Amino acid sequence: MHKRSMNYGTSQNPNNRAPYAKKVIAVTSGKGGVGKSTVAVNLSVALAQEGYEVGLLDADVYGPNIPRMLQVANEKLQWNDNDKMIPSRNFGIKIMSVALTTPRSDTPLVWRSSVAVSALIQFLEDVEWGELDFLIIDMPPGTGDVQLTMAQELPISAAVLVTTPQDVACDDVSRAIMMFKETKVPIGGIIENMSYFIAPDTKKRYDIFGNGGGKNLSKIYSVPFLGEIPLNMKIREFSDTGKPPVAMGEEEIKNYYKKIVGKLLEGSSDSIV
Repeated sequence: MHKRSMNYGTSQNPNNRAPYAKKVIAVTSGKGGVGKSTVAVNLSVALAQEGYEVGLLDADVYGPNIPRMLQVANEKLQWNDNDKMIPSRNFGIKIMSVALTTPRSDTPLVWRSSVAVSALIQFLEDVEWGELDFLIIDMPPGTGDVQLTMAQELPISAAVLVTTPQDVACDDVSRAIMMFKETKVPIGGIIENMSYFIAPDTKKRYDIFGNGGGKNLSKIYSVPFLGEIPLNMKIREFSDTGKPPVAMGEEEIKNYYKKIVGKLLEGSSDSIV
């Protein structure tokens, strides 16, 4: 393994530990349980469907769900002749996660944040990513060490924030918005996940977690609103069985994610494309 520089950058003048990636998108949320990883997986696959070279880094080190969602959970870490880690591949994207390094799926990572940060820097520098158009980073929820380190160690092109309409989720994502504004990270937009539920029998809409929270935040903080994704049983089933809805779902489900990617690419043409 090559010697790694631990000279940390600053959010005003970040390092670039991923020079192989043209653009870096951080997918994050204010709190857990809002479907952030599901969104990160489907945005990554949707970008690959557009012909881009995409890598997905699972930076949610204490809850690494990405491998399960992409059918690579049973794969184990391998190294190539250049002493670099080989990312897993499926659905047209390259994948790296700390879950691929543990002996069992239920092995807990009882790490202090300094160890977690060091592991993520290793995943940036010691993985054979190849040339990427997009490196998507599935961040842990909140506004802690990992978020700050990524803002200091990468020139992030855009942060995408995932929330539900619920007030407590919106409260938390507002803190994440302010963190990115303060660290000068461009905000690509807000996605409202689990936005509403359509009853399969009556087709009646139910706003289970409230209504309009994501749009409200976009107005308050003057950031783009990228779209709504409903609470949908098929999305949950596809995700649990490692079949990204944007690849395996019906056209209606695919379009939720495709439209968001379209808006993200369109609305941030200066920083994204």
